[in-house]
Amino acid sequence: MSTLAILQARVSSTRLPGKVLAPILGEPMIARQVERIGRASRIDDLVIATSSDPSDDPLAAWAEAEGITVYRGSLHDVLGRFVGVIAAHAPDTVVRLTADCPLASPSVIDAVIDHFTASDVDYCSNTLTPTFPDGLDVEVVRARVLTEVAEISTDPAEREHVTLGVYRRAEQFTLANYAGNTDLSSLRWTVDTAGDLAFVRRVYEALYESTPGFETGDILDLIERTPGLGRTTDDGIRNAALRGLDTGMMNQ
Repeated sequence: MSTLAILQARVSSTRLPGKVLAPILGEPMIARQVERIGRASRIDDLVIATSSDPSDDPLAAWAEAEGITVYRGSLHDVLGRFVGVIAAHAPDTVVRLTADCPLASPSVIDAVIDHFTASDVDYCSNTLTPTFPDGLDVEVVRARVLTEVAEISTDPAEREHVTLGVYRRAEQFTLANYAGNTDLSSLRWTVDTAGDLAFVRRVYEALYESTPGFETGDILDLIERTPGLGRTTDDGIRNAALRGLDTGMMNQ
């Protein structure tokens, strides 16, 4: 079975425009995330799914220069983008990742994929009942399920949020949640604001040179010994883009 990571990205973020190309230690933020995803052992390949809007030309140019496969599609129909990638690459399993997570954990990615496989479900994530820091989100879904949802859904929210149409249909698809041993869901490690980006830059400045493959425990240790460094959900709403939507199991 082939497992394809699809990293959705766009330059025209509404809250922090251009963040995916914002420099972290001299490299675009998305480059830092791609490097971390590459450390996950359960992923066979990676595609960046961006839009055909001219605003995403610099992102596509960077990826192509780095030898990273790029798929370009609708700016707003992100599910359509994913289905386009599936049609082009024919994976069995898709790992959905978003390009605002430069602290993504390779070990968490692998653990969610392993849980998906062991559970033999259609969809598995660590977000249905979150226990990991915001910014370590991983969703794993059967490729055929995304294609099926794309064929039946005309809901703009489901087209934008890709997997929403899967976990909204818990009566149709089998779901599983992967939980950590400790509830760290109040920690905020995603990048939506200038404050978020400043935090991530400080983490990289402190850890990357000595430990390029730094992991969650290293970040937690850094926060513990650096008063005032950490960010929490008080600094931003988790999954703010989904706020107010009926998300099925996630509302329970």
